[in-house]
Amino acid sequence: MLIQPYLFFNGNCEEAVNFYAQQLGGDVVAMMRYKEIPNPENCPPNTNPESIMHARLQVGSNVIMASDSCPNDSGQPHQGYSLSINVTDMSKGEALFKCLSEGGQVIMPFGVTFWAQGFGMLTDKFGVGWMINVE
Repeated sequence: MLIQPYLFFNGNCEEAVNFYAQQLGGDVVAMMRYKEIPNPENCPPNTNPESIMHARLQVGSNVIMASDSCPNDSGQPHQGYSLSINVTDMSKGEALFKCLSEGGQVIMPFGVTFWAQGFGMLTDKFGVGWMINVE
């Protein structure tokens, strides 16, 4: 069994997925737009045809999927979860924390904790929460 996060964005899914691919060293293996739906009549009303219907980012053996929210969605920000990255190299953890926090908000500065060599929490510029942990 695999558990894979599926993130929803308010019109900036493509930008977010490309940012994550660059910062995490992953590959965007799918980026499908609403205009590519075989039966456009099944597309939600008032949907921008250029919006992302489905994206898939491969980072090693991990997958993050995403799309732009439908116009009738509430547009609520990401809340109630964080994506967690565990690495074994302190410099890698520091670098990930720095690049993901650019333009976002640091919740807990990256540093030594009683449970880890390094740990930090942030909300990135797209509103997604992250925890970086160095074991």
